[in-house]
Amino acid sequence: MRPSNTFPFSSEKKHRCPLSHDVAVTVPAPTAVASATALRGGPVAPSRSRLRPLGPDEISIDGGFWGERQALNADVILAHCETWMERIGWSANFDRVVDGTVGRAHSGIEFVDSEIYKLLEAMAWELARRPSPALDARYRALVARVAAAQEPDGYLHTSFGHPGQPARYSNLEWGHELYCFGHLFQAAVARLRGGHDDELVDVARRLADHVYREFGPDGRSAICGHPEIEVALAELSRALDEPRYLELARLFIERRGNGLLATTVLFGHEYFQDDVPVRDATVLRGHAVRALYLASGALDVATETGDRALADAVALQWRNTVSRRTYITGGMGSHHQDEAFGDDYELPADRAYSETCAGIGSVMLSWRLLLETGDTAYADLIERTLLNNVLASPREDGRAFFYTNPLQQRTAGASPPEDVLSERAEASLRAPWFEVSCCPTNVARTLASVALYFATADAIGVQLHQYGDASIRTTLPDGRVLALQVRTGYPFAGDVSVTVLEPVTAAITLRVPAWAQDAATLTVAGATTRTAGGSVVVARTFAAGEVFTLHLPMEPRIVHPHPRIDAVRGTVAVERGPLVLALESPDLPDLSAGTSGGPASTEHAELDLTRPLRSTPTGATASIALRADEDADARPWPYAAAAAAGSPAPDRAAEVALTPYFAWANRGPSTMRVWLPVAPTT
Repeated sequence: MRPSNTFPFSSEKKHRCPLSHDVAVTVPAPTAVASATALRGGPVAPSRSRLRPLGPDEISIDGGFWGERQALNADVILAHCETWMERIGWSANFDRVVDGTVGRAHSGIEFVDSEIYKLLEAMAWELARRPSPALDARYRALVARVAAAQEPDGYLHTSFGHPGQPARYSNLEWGHELYCFGHLFQAAVARLRGGHDDELVDVARRLADHVYREFGPDGRSAICGHPEIEVALAELSRALDEPRYLELARLFIERRGNGLLATTVLFGHEYFQDDVPVRDATVLRGHAVRALYLASGALDVATETGDRALADAVALQWRNTVSRRTYITGGMGSHHQDEAFGDDYELPADRAYSETCAGIGSVMLSWRLLLETGDTAYADLIERTLLNNVLASPREDGRAFFYTNPLQQRTAGASPPEDVLSERAEASLRAPWFEVSCCPTNVARTLASVALYFATADAIGVQLHQYGDASIRTTLPDGRVLALQVRTGYPFAGDVSVTVLEPVTAAITLRVPAWAQDAATLTVAGATTRTAGGSVVVARTFAAGEVFTLHLPMEPRIVHPHPRIDAVRGTVAVERGPLVLALESPDLPDLSAGTSGGPASTEHAELDLTRPLRSTPTGATASIALRADEDADARPWPYAAAAAAGSPAPDRAAEVALTPYFAWANRGPSTMRVWLPVAPTT
């Protein structure tokens, strides 16, 4: 069991804790073949896996914390993305292909097609979740515009191959053609998993056939500079039962790491993950989003082909990356210049790049590993990343987004205009749209499908991995129907109640988060028992209406960084439940009446560990030693031959609110920090 006050965290295997064994159950072997209903699964549906993902017809979020976010996505974010891409001409690129003007009038950079496809994927998942005639009409109209631009041989891209444009596949390093195709394939998969084989699926079939002819066994030996098509081809192969697409995904995986791409001196082959073959790499490196998409695709290929060595290589990469190159929020990527992972333990808080899309890529990879193994460590990272990294991106009104997610903001910055494109890494607050706007559409497709990461099934029952108000109804391989209702105030409250809606004999497994394993309890039939390990199993014959409850401790706790993370040595962070908390400047008192005057600053606040943290409904309060900004450590030269005698006496100590990191910067320009210096005790 790992301690709750250390980070990075290990990924040792978590063992289930069986409780209330009224029936005998047998856990299937990790190589058990999933039932045929896996073909109606979510974004991932392996043909063989330890756990079977549930489809949109089997699980839905129906209220609470996640219900609010899905409603915001459906009602605001989808339309926001659609409106912006229409306004700045990205959608019209497809119309220009049809009328022959795209060569002189293309809007946006070379991979803006992918944003249209991610929006279509988000719409498809949303329509599967909650059918809407109005959204369906918008979806079909946009699909028709895309379909009209497809060439007779299946090729489909608005930046290449037309009069006045570069030739097809003339810039595989930076052109993103295959990357864009991958996002179209994933949109088609979403439509299929929602029960529709429509025009977009036809477009995807023709395009995939084209790519197979161009890059398959009898085509050119080449790869795309930005991995994405690998994971998409593998899933399209599953959804359409077409082995050629899986074979092409396998070829792309095996080709990478052999120096096929031309590189710049600035970034090198590592940037593209073209420096080392996937099965030989031991850690994720280079461009973070590329690395995570590639690892996800490699695991899909390994799962479908039974390539144990490749699967083990991906698991090792995940393990080493999580233990050495991951932020406390679950964010990945510490370099701005190349959007890349840094070296081991290179995790600066104020310069964290931690791209939203990398967080989504991390969820994709962890979910695949969870399905393959059942190990709760993967679900732990999904929870951490969704709640603290991905959800930090959208503003609370759904009309602006963070592209990068630093853990410390030294200056308050300025609110960007609501009608102007922003540079992706330069926005000090959430911006409505970016010149490279991959993150808003990625958030949209993730929120639309997020329920599909909450639970799985196997031969004996259901496993709950993430917590929110949800309804589940699934049929087990032997025909038993398992219908559940989950109700909880999570992530702010720690009770998770499960109601079994129909009589059944089954096993229901609940994940016990790593931070809760010392104090979680389970109440079944009026008896409360302390849990042990990473999950708890309730296996019994259930009566209709029977309720049991997992109780998770929600007291705030101190977390210490690994001693090799130089950038935050000597600081601590505060967590409450699954949430990382932050100190934000609007919560600091005004020191204008103090001895030095002026406002207090998050840069000169220290946490007093001699006083207890106190829980609030959504965060915590802490005793903070404060100094006025203008007087803090004022010296003519910041270095000395001997250590200073100590920090200046604080102007004031105050109880200050710590709020969820994901909610920071929703009150206007502010400063913020997650890692807090510790006040001297003498």
